[in-house]
Amino acid sequence: MLEIASSIQIPESEIGLDFIRADGPGGQNVNKVATAVQLRFDAVNSLSLPEEVKARLIKLAGKRVTQDGILIIEARRYRTQEGNREDAIRRFSELVRKALEKPTKRKPTKPSKASKEKRLQEKKRRSEIKRGRSKGSVESE
Repeated sequence: MLEIASSIQIPESEIGLDFIRADGPGGQNVNKVATAVQLRFDAVNSLSLPEEVKARLIKLAGKRVTQDGILIIEARRYRTQEGNREDAIRRFSELVRKALEKPTKRKPTKPSKASKEKRLQEKKRRSEIKRGRSKGSVESE
């Protein structure tokens, strides 16, 4: 059981771990030992996550989610299976924790009267500067 938060626990049966060959660090074993980890989680059909969290998780994961709704996280940072396994689970947990946070609603605001006035004064000032550059200007001669 993977505990994400006090209210969310994901059974390990919902998380699939496959070990694959990794490029990168590994020395002589790089082409012989499957040290990279591919974590698979069926986000769409998961029973342990509420629907709104699933939707946010899929949105946050982006390209890491297949068309079938399966989240895939690859970890190949370490030379050992155990190190990569822990890294994949840690990254998965962080992603689910982010999905648990409800985004704050934006409150539309209006510009203040002073800021509107300041903007208009600046426009007038720029207009005067540009008008002073015109051909009919006597100061330029």
